[in-house]
Amino acid sequence: MDLPTMHLAGLDVPVASVNTVVVGTGSAGYCAADRLAQFGQHDVLVIADTINAGASRNAGSDKQTYYKLTLAGDGPDSVGEMARILFDGGAMDGDIALTEAALSARCFYNLVEAGVEFPSDRHGQFIGYKTDHDPRQRATSVGPFTSKSMVEHLEERVRSRGTEIVGGVRVVDLIVDRSGEIPRCVGLLGLRRDVVADQGCPFILIAARNVVLATGGPAGMFADSVWPHGQWGATGAALRAGAVGHNLPEFQFGLASLRPRWNVSGTYMQVVPAFVSVGPDGTEHDFLAEVIDDPGALTSLIFRKGYQWPFDIDKVHDGSSLIDILTYRETVMRGRRVFLDFRINQPSWDPNLLDDEARGYLESAGVLGLETPVERLQHMNQPAYEFYLNRNPGIDLAADRLEIGVCAQHNNGGIDVDLWWRSSIAGLFPVGEAAGAHGVARPGGAALNSAQVGATRAAQWIAAREQGAARADEGWQELAGDALQKARSLLEAACGREESSGVLIDDVLMESTRAMSDNAGLVRSRQGLEELARNVAEWRRRVVDECVVDPTSRRSVDRLFLVRDILDVQAVYVAAMLDHLDHGVGSRGSVLYTDPDGDLPVSWWNDGADLDVEEIFRHRLDSKAHHGVTQRVSVDAVGEAIHAHWGPVRPIPTEDEFLENVWKTYRVDHNIH
Repeated sequence: MDLPTMHLAGLDVPVASVNTVVVGTGSAGYCAADRLAQFGQHDVLVIADTINAGASRNAGSDKQTYYKLTLAGDGPDSVGEMARILFDGGAMDGDIALTEAALSARCFYNLVEAGVEFPSDRHGQFIGYKTDHDPRQRATSVGPFTSKSMVEHLEERVRSRGTEIVGGVRVVDLIVDRSGEIPRCVGLLGLRRDVVADQGCPFILIAARNVVLATGGPAGMFADSVWPHGQWGATGAALRAGAVGHNLPEFQFGLASLRPRWNVSGTYMQVVPAFVSVGPDGTEHDFLAEVIDDPGALTSLIFRKGYQWPFDIDKVHDGSSLIDILTYRETVMRGRRVFLDFRINQPSWDPNLLDDEARGYLESAGVLGLETPVERLQHMNQPAYEFYLNRNPGIDLAADRLEIGVCAQHNNGGIDVDLWWRSSIAGLFPVGEAAGAHGVARPGGAALNSAQVGATRAAQWIAAREQGAARADEGWQELAGDALQKARSLLEAACGREESSGVLIDDVLMESTRAMSDNAGLVRSRQGLEELARNVAEWRRRVVDECVVDPTSRRSVDRLFLVRDILDVQAVYVAAMLDHLDHGVGSRGSVLYTDPDGDLPVSWWNDGADLDVEEIFRHRLDSKAHHGVTQRVSVDAVGEAIHAHWGPVRPIPTEDEFLENVWKTYRVDHNIH
């Protein structure tokens, strides 16, 4: 990209000027760019740190799900009912739930017209199936790579329109004008990852009237993660700029293979592989049977883990999430490695002992007579078996074990948005997983719908309300120069230190992400979170005062700003988690908060006796006590003080459905207000 330069903060920095810059090349980012063009806004630039990275293009599961309104059959469904299901997940705003339901069919058909091959019958009905937290059959899929197909077809559309797409640009900071009553985003400062710092200016400035932040969730926070390599997020830039965070502590966790990163959901669990724990000395044991001593209960729970994949605290006492707890204990607390072995049956395997649901399913699939899990997998879902053969590294499940862990998979929270996906900063539109649009729980596949709806709504608002050129006045130059000077000072200080007397940035990243998975993942205690908060503060200080960067290494310079962003996110998220405890929020969703006055998991198959597990697993269910309120978090402009505030969720709106009235207001502004 050939750009004019501007001399600011002692540097000749290239400057781009556009109406809208879209940050991110996943399904949400490309949808926003595509929709902007559809709605008449063509002055758009799309940037990304790595164009072909990200969760949309590189993540999936056994049958990756897209959730939308029922579009087949004679079963009853409605926008209002779908909105209620989304809203009932807890701590979700009703206007967003209604919007996601109302636009789900429109956004789904946009993908169909773009070329995503969702299956339909010969009459044109898009057949669905039931997913988790779904009373209907709203889910659909194109297989394990649903979101990848979405990205590819949306990208093709965007490129065909001539929209410029530039890779190798990492967001360093958002540029915000605070002179008005409401802060306004007027662009961003980026790092050019293809420029060596000691050979030219490594920064780029983008002046923009609108910034669509489609950078995904804060994937860089955790060591145990199923987010793909290269997916980091840029939530820290928004939080540093003062954008309000919403429902930040609400994550999804679940079982996943570590190399490659992939959810072991669906058929991988339904064929009931053996779970094997291996210690540092090579000793092996059947750790699940140590606690679940009923063979039929154990194998049935493994089967059920396939369609109850995310960890759910409500399924710890009488459901499959007990397996997540025991795997977490084995890996995080005992320092052992856990493998799935598809070559052998779980030692307690006896098809006659399976519960009716599991036995009936496997019998219908025609696999009860097959000897091994891998045979059952190949019979039921050959593509799921071949997936690991074709990944890097390639794994043959008929010959090798598969290492797994309990991994972070999705952040239901993020940057707070309204029903047009506007943040608390004017001109900043977080979409996709960057947006805090979800509640505590959500139907499987709702995230893919939310990303398309959010991108569409942001594009509608921009095209209708935010036309015009970006600012280029002296005031903008002063704001941009301040951001540039801070980034330059951080980089020059790190480049000026001797390696022997400093701290390596990769060491800080490794320590901080490991600590997050150990203390702020599936299981959280006040003691662990308080210690983690102190450690994160120290790691943040080290990045400023001690970290060493090699100016001749593009990777080293890039890691400086990446790790700073990750640590800033960790600081805010951990503070939000501690605030949850301060407000009495119990265990809910995909998280267990340790409570010394709570209960241990019990053996429902053995008269409800307490299981032989550590006290850290003692917890108190929230029991929807906080479903009607929600937490919002903000950071002072200086980037230090963190403020949390609670308030009631916005209810589901009751709109005037009389056509003449809607038509009258629609003629004025298309009801974009």
